[in-house]
Amino acid sequence: MHRMAILAMAGVVPFDLAVPCEVFSRARTADIEQPYRLRVCGETPTVRAGAFDLQLHWGLDELAAAQTIMVPGLGRLDAPISDAVLAALRAAAARGTRIASICTGAFILAAAGLLDGRRATTHWLAAAELAARHPSVQVDPQVLFVDDGQVLSSAGAAAGLDLCLHMVRRDYGAHVAANTARLSVMPLMREGGQAQFIQHAPPSARAGFAPLLQWMEQNLHRPAGLAEIAARAGMSERSLSRHFREQTGTTVLQWLLTARVRRAQELLETTDLPIETIATAAGFESAATFRDRFLRMAGTSPSAYRRSFGNARPMAAE
Repeated sequence: MHRMAILAMAGVVPFDLAVPCEVFSRARTADIEQPYRLRVCGETPTVRAGAFDLQLHWGLDELAAAQTIMVPGLGRLDAPISDAVLAALRAAAARGTRIASICTGAFILAAAGLLDGRRATTHWLAAAELAARHPSVQVDPQVLFVDDGQVLSSAGAAAGLDLCLHMVRRDYGAHVAANTARLSVMPLMREGGQAQFIQHAPPSARAGFAPLLQWMEQNLHRPAGLAEIAARAGMSERSLSRHFREQTGTTVLQWLLTARVRRAQELLETTDLPIETIATAAGFESAATFRDRFLRMAGTSPSAYRRSFGNARPMAAE
């Protein structure tokens, strides 16, 4: 079981705090019912969080016992950060603990010096302030999240969901992350390098295309074209394209490509199938096309991805 501490400071943003609690508590593996042990901790037993107060059961000593520390954002950028919190975060980083921030939680990591010389992100509205306060931090305001190895950071609001799902995938593989997304009624993970400025919401359970998306995902191995998908939806190709973009924020073909790359990632992680076989199973017309598309979307080759994530196993408790 992976020990995770979620730091709750005075003025914590409730949504930022709830995101890791919800995502990591819904993760399941074949061997472990609850692979993450979550502890919400802070300096004081009571923490003000917007319109309500939080009663905490654990103190800062939980940071010393954690394998991962999540740092949610605060409602005010000028909120004071105690020396005790900064010292605890620095000590955890020195031990090699994985530390991740959500939204303006990056300001807390930066104040502790944990982002010095690193690339990081935060909510785009606060990015300029983070860069001005901490010139040694390489602030990237365009992306959803940054994985810099031991230290991770996400942009605001829903980007925290993407970061947490990315961490589940790192820990337990694509299959567990995909199941976690389904249990949380969330769309499949967006890439960390995707821009923060999203015009349309991703498909949800309310979307009229939900049954169609399920059928498309179940038939990724087939070379289904726009005409067949439109017929399945009972629409003309033009109407399908227009309504699909309205509800998903992307095109039919781009959605298929993303889903096929995700399927390939799962197969690369969980099987020893040859690259050519995976290309076919994921619906790519050739291994060469698969390698090209995979490299563009995942930022690495299928072989390199398999070396990094292949045969993912639950993380052992230290």
